[in-house]
Amino acid sequence: MSPFNTELKLKGFNVYELESDGEATRFYSRKDFYKVCLTTGKSIIHYADRSFEAEGTVLFFGNPHIPYSWETVSTTYVGYTCLFSEAFLSTFERADMLHQSPFFKVGGTPILRITEQQRVFLNGLFQQMITEQNSDYAFKDDLIRNYINLILHEAMKLQPAENLGQHQNAASRITAVFMELLERQFPIERPDAPLQLRTAQDYAQNLSLHVNYLNRAVKEVTGKPTSSHIAEHIIAEAKALLQHTTWNVADIAYALGFEYPSYFNNYFKRMTGKNPSAYRAEAV
Repeated sequence: MSPFNTELKLKGFNVYELESDGEATRFYSRKDFYKVCLTTGKSIIHYADRSFEAEGTVLFFGNPHIPYSWETVSTTYVGYTCLFSEAFLSTFERADMLHQSPFFKVGGTPILRITEQQRVFLNGLFQQMITEQNSDYAFKDDLIRNYINLILHEAMKLQPAENLGQHQNAASRITAVFMELLERQFPIERPDAPLQLRTAQDYAQNLSLHVNYLNRAVKEVTGKPTSSHIAEHIIAEAKALLQHTTWNVADIAYALGFEYPSYFNNYFKRMTGKNPSAYRAEAV
């Protein structure tokens, strides 16, 4: 892990100025953090099941649960990027804006066109965040949280970019969204922090998709229903917990989202042919 990523994970925030000149095309993949970019240049942005060709200045919002890639086309490319974790905003009284905001949803509007006047104002906010990030001010985290929320409020006043909605290989992109979110649910690290997403409906709701749309896409791309992928991961995690922890079966059942241990026992036996206790005994 690079020092940059280590520092980012420790404090949950980083803001920096993009390179003013780049000779090669660059690709930005999904990170573990929410991202807000103010960029001027020509690029192609792939976000979930949509693609967008951007030229000029745009404001982009990236969600860690939604795969996206950013292809920079022009060699002159300037702007700012702000990365932050959900935990960084968790102490802020309006931290729920992340979940309510239309900018961070699959079906939302992650890209906004920015006028020159708007660019100058937003540039100032990013520059202020950089200044505070490098300062010794004791409450700079609180101040930076205010700047992030100010950017979100300013964005909500703006109009969404046009021509965003060209679905290119939609099934593959939606399947990637689902599979990445599924992977992020595991491993289960504590019995008191149970699995939150257990059904296709849970995943569809989390991704702001209709469950039928999600099911069709996943089945088309993988040949298996959404529920099968979820079940495979739950059983694999159950086996790992039975083999490598001392948690009792009731704790494991709760950690995997089962209301009662008996439900987990029946589920595990139906999927593996053995009850959890017998599996654990054989695995020792």
